[in-house]
Amino acid sequence: MGSESTTSSRDRVWKAASMAVLLAAPISSAFAEGPSVSVGAGVRTSFSDVSYENDALPDVNDFNLDSARIYISGAVTDNIKVMFNTEYTANDEKVQVIDAAAMFSFSDQVNIWAGRFLPPSDRANLYGPYYANHWGVFQDGVQDGYPFETNGRDDGVMYWGQFGLAKLSFGVFDVQGLTKGTSDVLYAARAQFDFWDKEDGYYLNGTYYGDKDLLALGFAGQTVGSDKAYSADFLLEKKLASAGAISVESEYAKYDGLGGYTGPKSDGWYVLGGYLFPQPVGIGRFQVLGKYGETTYDFVTGDVKQKTTEADLNFIIKQFNARVSLFYVDQKFDDATPDRRQIGLGLQVQI
Repeated sequence: MGSESTTSSRDRVWKAASMAVLLAAPISSAFAEGPSVSVGAGVRTSFSDVSYENDALPDVNDFNLDSARIYISGAVTDNIKVMFNTEYTANDEKVQVIDAAAMFSFSDQVNIWAGRFLPPSDRANLYGPYYANHWGVFQDGVQDGYPFETNGRDDGVMYWGQFGLAKLSFGVFDVQGLTKGTSDVLYAARAQFDFWDKEDGYYLNGTYYGDKDLLALGFAGQTVGSDKAYSADFLLEKKLASAGAISVESEYAKYDGLGGYTGPKSDGWYVLGGYLFPQPVGIGRFQVLGKYGETTYDFVTGDVKQKTTEADLNFIIKQFNARVSLFYVDQKFDDATPDRRQIGLGLQVQI
C-alpha cells in the first residue's frame, strides 16, 4: 500500500506541475491585428478485394470511404496557435474530434502544447495515414501500437524543442480506459536525431518525395506504472540528381503490457523501401514500394507470429495532396487465424 500511495501522490504532483509549467509560460507577446485562420480537408477512399486462405471467410469486394477530415488552424498571436481537426471513419461511421490543442511557440527550443494531439511516439504515429509513404498503414502489428484516446491522439500537455540535429519531446497524458478517472498518468517521450537535412516542426512525414536528404533516427517510449512500450525508428531518403529518389524506413517496437494490437505483450519490426522515378508521366510521377514486417504476440497459450507483406505502385500527382495507389497487402499467421490478402486501388486528396 505504501508503494501504491507514493506512486499515486507522484502522479498527482506530475499532473499539477505539468499544468503549472504551461500556465507559467511567458505569453506576453502583443496580439496581432486579428487572428488568421486556415481551413483544409482530406479524403482517402478506395476499392478493395479481400480474400482469406481456404475460403475461411467470404470474399469482400467493397468501395470504402476510409477517412474524411476537416482541418482548422489559426494564430491568436505570434506565439499562440490553435489546432482543431475532425475525422470521419468508416469503421464506426461517426465524426470525431481528433485534434484540439492550444500551441505556445516561443522559439525552436521552447514549445508547449495542451489539449488533444499526437503524443511522443513512433514516426508512424507522427505521420499517420495521410503522410505515410505506403497505403496499408497500421496493419503489421508494429506501427503505432501505443495506447490512444482516438486515432493515435491522447489528452495531455507536452513540451518539445529543436536543438540542432536533436528534436526532443516529453509529455504527460490521460487515456480513456487506461488512466482517466484515476490519479495515474501516461508518460511519453521521444528523441530524434536528423543527421542530414532537418525536419522542421513536431509532426513528421513518411517521405519527402525527394525534397530532402534525410538520415533520421528516433527513439520513443511510454509508461504507466510497471507497463511500458518503446520503439526505435529509422528513415533514410536520398535524392539521386536526375535518377529520382530512394527511401528506406524501418522500425522496431515492443509493447510490454502497454498498447499493442493484441495479446498482453508483443514485439516486431518492419522495413520499407521505395523508389520515385524522375520522369514525369502526364500530371505525375510513378513510385514503386515494398514493405515486409514480422510481429510476435505473446499469449498464455503460446506465441503467435504475423508476417505482413505489402507492394504498392503509386502515382504521385501533388505529393500528399493528390496521389493514387495500387496496393497489395498479405497477412500470414502461424496459428488458426486465416491468412488475409487484400488488393485494391486507393485515392487520396487534400486541400
